[in-house]
Amino acid sequence: MYDDFIKKRLKLICAEKEDVIMKMPKQSKDLNAYLNQHFLCDCGREHYASLRAVRIGEGALEELPKLVKIMGFQSLYLISDHITYSIAGNQCANILTEAGIPNKIVQLSHMGFDEATLGELTIQMPENCDLIIAVGTGAINDIARYFSYKMNRPFCTVATAAPMDGFASSIAAIQVNHLKTTFDAQTPIAIIGDTNILKSAPYSMIAAGLGDLLGKFTCLCDWKLAHIITGEHCCEHIIELMESCATNILADADKVKERDPETLGKVMEGLVLAGVAMSLYGNSRPASGCEHHMSHYWEMMFEQSGKKPVPHGTQVGVGTVLVLKLVEQLLRTDVDFDAARAAARAYDLVEWKENIRIAYGPAADGVIAMEAKSQKNATADRLKRIDTMQARWAEITALLKTLPSSQRIMSLLRSLESPCLPSEIAVDSTMLKNTFLYCKEVRARYTILQMVWDLGLLDRLSDNVISDLLDEKD
Repeated sequence: MYDDFIKKRLKLICAEKEDVIMKMPKQSKDLNAYLNQHFLCDCGREHYASLRAVRIGEGALEELPKLVKIMGFQSLYLISDHITYSIAGNQCANILTEAGIPNKIVQLSHMGFDEATLGELTIQMPENCDLIIAVGTGAINDIARYFSYKMNRPFCTVATAAPMDGFASSIAAIQVNHLKTTFDAQTPIAIIGDTNILKSAPYSMIAAGLGDLLGKFTCLCDWKLAHIITGEHCCEHIIELMESCATNILADADKVKERDPETLGKVMEGLVLAGVAMSLYGNSRPASGCEHHMSHYWEMMFEQSGKKPVPHGTQVGVGTVLVLKLVEQLLRTDVDFDAARAAARAYDLVEWKENIRIAYGPAADGVIAMEAKSQKNATADRLKRIDTMQARWAEITALLKTLPSSQRIMSLLRSLESPCLPSEIAVDSTMLKNTFLYCKEVRARYTILQMVWDLGLLDRLSDNVISDLLDEKD
């Protein structure tokens, strides 16, 4: 009953009914054109993103009461902490109160974002609450996303910074028994990013958001390579959508250090768009490639050693630099396809498992199980991929040459005083070498790293990159 009631009210914000299937728009500049619509696409798939509305720009926070009234909600529960309360939480509560919308705001006293936080939220929640609002980013979004899902209430987000592309995600990472665990949750129905608020975020968070977006160049290249080499399905419209966004942001990225509101709005929109693209396609392929696999690997290693990693987007920025440097090494290399075939035939699964146990520690069993299922390293398939690469090498190298240079990305990150080298985020030489050789095993997905491994060049070319990084550090 409750779900049906909410669904009927949410339809008020839609330009089209949910049961209408439309043709996938081409080169639309309006993010809202992709929301809450079913699209029949030339790629042969139907796409759908459940996010209802996005408002990004100067004074966007003033749109909150209007959106709430259009959707018909009557009692709001705002979740903040002592930092986000002063940044936007108090302002949200005042705006809603002035508009005659009942609301209650909580400042979380327990900052662990774990079971105790969920308990505090449960105790404080008004009985008649019909919409939850997360005021903040990162952990606050995750806790609100999961809590609202468990309470069977929709939620929306008022962003106080834009450090990552998880705003439109449907999963949440929560500390359970002192271990960061990922749970199914829900996508927000609306996202608000007021550039008057976003421009005041710390440079570290702004740089993290930019780093996450810069990673879209390599991840989209991964997807295209997989389509060429393995025949993996891809959607050209979603790729074009994300590429256009990343290219436009790169063109204006120098303005980020000036806290230019329009540019920061573009960064925020790009991060939201990445989440929408993942929803449209049904998985993370449009927004996550080997640069993200590096970040995931580092997070696992830091967790095992009890160290706290830098923000996800910051890691992705560093990972993007590493991948671009590896590509630059590959483009300077005369590939010997016969030697690649010999390396494929010499593959030793037992030796690989031993190396994985060293590189992954307690997480090794999961990695080994995934490889047993996917067989992405199996010699027969690898030989087929090498044949395809040799036949289409000119096309592949032309694609790789469209990537931005590693120096361009490093320059942008340094302009924001953001890390761009692995040593600057506590990744030592041993972890770095393991990252190059084994982070591709984090996902059963074809990427640049898998391609260079297929060619039998990953060990040698990664050594070249590591040597270059030592020169950069000096």
